[in-house]
Amino acid sequence: MTKRSMYMDFINPEHEEDRTHIIPGKAKYLFIYPFVKTREWYLLTQFTRQGIMDEHIFVGNKYPSVKLNTTYCFGIDDYEFVVAFETDSPDDFLDLVQELRETEGSRYVKEDTPKFSCVAVSIEDAVKSLGC
Repeated sequence: MTKRSMYMDFINPEHEEDRTHIIPGKAKYLFIYPFVKTREWYLLTQFTRQGIMDEHIFVGNKYPSVKLNTTYCFGIDDYEFVVAFETDSPDDFLDLVQELRETEGSRYVKEDTPKFSCVAVSIEDAVKSLGC
């Protein structure tokens, strides 16, 4: 269960439909972590938040090799979002996260741990790696 983001991607409006469906890709690496915004974030106007997210989206679009999947879990779990980044280039993911830390939006991040770094394998190989 998830919902559409309230923030518009004015750079790539054709991605509108992508924000309502999560379709797993075929990338080798997956980086997953929960996310909580500060209370101050929600006290900003929608217009101000959209402006901050415009910068965030601009930075994300500089890394087309990294696909972002966001799920919303308000009231369902301790976190507000869970983000999952798919890529074949971990270096691009590291650069993306570093650049995002330098944006205005980062001041409104309350929590973004634990982080899980994953490598895509078949279910059979995953079971074998457990010694089963």
